[in-house]
Amino acid sequence: MYSNIETQTIEYAMLSTIDIQKFNTLIEINTALNSDYQDVHTLLTGILESAARLCGGEAASLLLLDKADKKLYFEVALGSKGAEVQHFTVSAGQGIAGWVVQHNKSLIINDVEHDPRHFKSISQKINYPSRTMLAVPMRVKDECIGVIELINKKNGALFVQDDLEWLEIFANQAALALLHTKTLEQARNKISFMQDQIDSGYHTMIAKSQAILEKLEIVDRLAKTNSSVLILGESGVGKELFAEQIHLRSNRTNAPFIRVNCAALPENLLESELFGHIKGAFTGAINNRRGRFEIAEGGTIFLDEIGDMPLQLQAKLLRVIQEHTFERLGSDISKTVDVRILTATNKDIEALVARGQFREDLYYRLNVLLLNIPPLRERKEDIIELADFFLKKCMREMKKHFEGFSDSTHAALLAYSWPGNIRELENCIERACVMAKNKWIQPEDLLLKIPAELDKNRDLKQAVHKFKRQYIQKVLEENRGNQTESARVMNIQRTYLSRLIKELETKN
Repeated sequence: MYSNIETQTIEYAMLSTIDIQKFNTLIEINTALNSDYQDVHTLLTGILESAARLCGGEAASLLLLDKADKKLYFEVALGSKGAEVQHFTVSAGQGIAGWVVQHNKSLIINDVEHDPRHFKSISQKINYPSRTMLAVPMRVKDECIGVIELINKKNGALFVQDDLEWLEIFANQAALALLHTKTLEQARNKISFMQDQIDSGYHTMIAKSQAILEKLEIVDRLAKTNSSVLILGESGVGKELFAEQIHLRSNRTNAPFIRVNCAALPENLLESELFGHIKGAFTGAINNRRGRFEIAEGGTIFLDEIGDMPLQLQAKLLRVIQEHTFERLGSDISKTVDVRILTATNKDIEALVARGQFREDLYYRLNVLLLNIPPLRERKEDIIELADFFLKKCMREMKKHFEGFSDSTHAALLAYSWPGNIRELENCIERACVMAKNKWIQPEDLLLKIPAELDKNRDLKQAVHKFKRQYIQKVLEENRGNQTESARVMNIQRTYLSRLIKELETKN
């Protein structure tokens, strides 16, 4: 009598070389299945390559079923016409693959040309005749989620039952790989999304001026669409905050909001950052990596400083907008993406177009909806609100306490032109928190170049009087002296505006 080990050894020795190769391949696939693969496409491609090699197929395809539209999409296609095949889709019930999905059964067909289930359109369009075929379902808990096909056995041979049984094993492995790797990908996506929100977070929108309140009303309308929005404005005016508000008020609010600063990275790194790369795409690319467009799937991507994007990448971005597809760096496999694109720049983008530094067709694609953010000097009503907000933030972070700003400091804040806008104001308040020695923030703590007239006379009433006079004069000039329209812009009654004008002229 032989022991169990001896029996297994004898049985293994009786296997053919081909069978041993198949068993070894299954072991390799199982090892890969339990490893940390970067994406499902890589693993499925490996399984399909093994199936085609060991069962002798000239070409092979792996199709996945989309339950929503009941169509089969080519996830992987191998062979001389593989790249062309991936552009096609098949409805459930259509063709041999559609029959397999509908009946959840395997097929051996050694005379494809005369089989009534054969969908000849694809073969004819790619000029690749199908003579013999194996087609088996990919199952998860007995539910068919896709199909693996091997086409044309090499050397004109016929597929046999043994080939079919092995392909069914490979199909089961592919289904497990799909389930396993998609679970990992979903976990990575969720972690990446949460990390992005932790790292960057959403900002608090401070708005008191009529100019910004009107912009937020426009944001409400923009948020209801999926069209691209171009946000213009000087550096530091808060363009990113408006992009956030568009996302938060849209139906994509529960999906990722991904930010990319196009000016912060060199061209080669920016392409990888946006579209990802595959292993070996360049020196240092030791793993596959998803780009920001993939991470933003279903949500919104905000491309800041879009005017600094290199022309080569502008072409790829245009394709994403037009076709919703892209390829990772180093790959020829197209990926589909559903992402809303918001962009921003502080540059004169029309001048860049005129100089040939920005694609005209891309500009018109991005400028479907336009949002122009006014500088801080044109919305002085927001200055004190923002300063108070930044002061409270700095006190929390520095564990210091101040009673607030003195009247003369308020006057200084209102008198300054803020060329760096909100970003400069925040830096100024942070600096004041560091420098201040008293319980009230004083003008000298701001370290600003305060106008000489204000520096000599810090009376708040006079500073407010001067601001009101200059503000009303500016609004009247913008509206050609029309007091009714000017009052509407300032959100006050016309009679009150007339009284203010008289009072200011009297005190002037």
